[in-house]
Amino acid sequence: MGQYLEQYTQSLHNPDEFWATAAKTIDWNKPWDKVLDASKAPNYHWFPGAQLNTCYNAIDRHVANGRANQAALIYDSPVSNTKKTYSYQELLDEVSRLAGVLLELGVSKGDRVLIYMPMIPEGVMAMLACARIGAIHSVVFGGFAANELATRIDDAKPKVIMSASCGLEGSRVIKYKPLLDNAIELSTHKPAHSLVLQRPQAVASMQEGRDVDWSSAVEKASPADCVSVAATDPLYILYTSGTTGQPKGVVRDNGGHAVAMMWTMKYLYNIQPGEVFWAASDIGWVVGHSYICYGPLLNGSTTLIYEGKPVGTPDPGAFWRVISEHKVASLFTAPTALRAIRKEDPNCDYIKKYDMSCMRALFLAGERCDPDTLFWAQDKLQVPVVDHWWQTETGWAIAANCLGLEQFPVKAGSPTKPTPGYDVQFLDEAGQPVATGEMGAIAIKLPLPPGTFPSLWQNEERFFSSYLETFPGYYETGDAGYQDEDGYVYIMGRTDDVINVAGHRLSTGAMEEVIAAHPDVAECAVIGVADKLKGQAPMGFAVLQSGTNRDTEVIVNELIALVREKIGPVAAFKMATIVNRLPKTRSGKILRGTMRSMADGTEHKVPATIDDITILGEIADDLKALGYPKSV
Repeated sequence: MGQYLEQYTQSLHNPDEFWATAAKTIDWNKPWDKVLDASKAPNYHWFPGAQLNTCYNAIDRHVANGRANQAALIYDSPVSNTKKTYSYQELLDEVSRLAGVLLELGVSKGDRVLIYMPMIPEGVMAMLACARIGAIHSVVFGGFAANELATRIDDAKPKVIMSASCGLEGSRVIKYKPLLDNAIELSTHKPAHSLVLQRPQAVASMQEGRDVDWSSAVEKASPADCVSVAATDPLYILYTSGTTGQPKGVVRDNGGHAVAMMWTMKYLYNIQPGEVFWAASDIGWVVGHSYICYGPLLNGSTTLIYEGKPVGTPDPGAFWRVISEHKVASLFTAPTALRAIRKEDPNCDYIKKYDMSCMRALFLAGERCDPDTLFWAQDKLQVPVVDHWWQTETGWAIAANCLGLEQFPVKAGSPTKPTPGYDVQFLDEAGQPVATGEMGAIAIKLPLPPGTFPSLWQNEERFFSSYLETFPGYYETGDAGYQDEDGYVYIMGRTDDVINVAGHRLSTGAMEEVIAAHPDVAECAVIGVADKLKGQAPMGFAVLQSGTNRDTEVIVNELIALVREKIGPVAAFKMATIVNRLPKTRSGKILRGTMRSMADGTEHKVPATIDDITILGEIADDLKALGYPKSV
């Protein structure tokens, strides 16, 4: 039996022993009464009775154990021309004084603090400062629209908001403070204070009595000690979009989260203490929480905060420069970043400028990785490329090629096998398992492993109805896919991206794979639109590679012929258009649902940013040219 199968089997058949062993890597102030509390199933809790402090485990213990002078955090900002490295001792000094500021502003254990920050070290420091005193942080992506921010303020009811005067998006300066002021005006709940970090690119006006200058406050503050919290106490709330338009506050606990993060750093990412791990994400997303802030620091590794883009800051070699300069062992990014690089530099000429010998692996997540992008990355980087699948709700990978256990052969389109702790099942509409190779709704048999969400913030009813009701005894992922005869998992898209064309259930993800393989296509999306005759019909949108000057009508006809050839006439793929860009969430996911609603002429949510609204306006024009929306 290989190491993977051994650990996977034990994690499902003897989870108490498996996770008790994993928990030995964490420093506890008080041991647990039991590993798993199943007394209130389907609400499960890990390590009840135990006490710890996540910030202590992420910083203090490394200082005490000889890593005081090791780099903890590297900040690299091509947009502000800044580079800075913080040792574990320096990070401890900064975080403990920032925690002292929060105490002086009246924040105590259990209070919420909302963090609205750009990609700068102070964003991570803010998260750790909250964890240090037992406050619950809720990070909102910096630059999010005021109304989106207001809904999160009203739901979390923060005592304090931590923000900066501005963020830098390429060459643009985004002023955060007016957005924050507007959000507070819109919200019913009013925070007592806003702690504002003034950045030289845009100095914000301050409201007397409410707004506090970050730098001055930290300078005068006394360092705060770590506060012991229950393993089951919330560490953070992270809002994810909900179908009702009201965001869902995913809760992460302290104990299970710390254990899971440590386990993944060693066994999934194969990262040792002292090595540099770079998650090219944002602290506003779950990847940033798990693998910019907590995972690497809990592991005693070095994390990297990058304030820039994969292209344009200044060129498509930006990522390769960072990896080479800071000796990054592994990079974690989204496929969309690779597609942006490939679009600008298809032959990857920029990589030749840098010594990439330090890099051992590339990890991809956030969206399904099309085979064409996977093969391109493998060819250009010559390291294992790991497409792994997870969600905001789970906090870490559901399926992956666990490089710290054993490395399996890569199969294009698959994130490999279920990760230890996850009992992944493929079910039909009646909740029964489908045959190997058949498409089904992906559900995970309860209990979910440590580090996943125990609930939604103050909304148990919605937690149950959104995730546990459809398939009793299972967590409904909302994704659809299948498992092959070797146990490899294939994620073919969201459940509502599986379209029904004249009675045939077809994956839009499979069609996207075919279109993405066309040499002129940089990225694409396929949606199912309402059709009077067939129920639904697929419609494709493609963005072309930079420099492509062929006739777009010829390319469209080639795409239609390709899908017909690879998937068959059953797909009824007859509609495609070339677009300048695709609308995306800030984390890089294409807004397929919004595009589908526009095509069908049904109500859709207005996006959070001006850029998205502009792009959707362009998409609306393209839909009109195809005759949509139409009455069905």
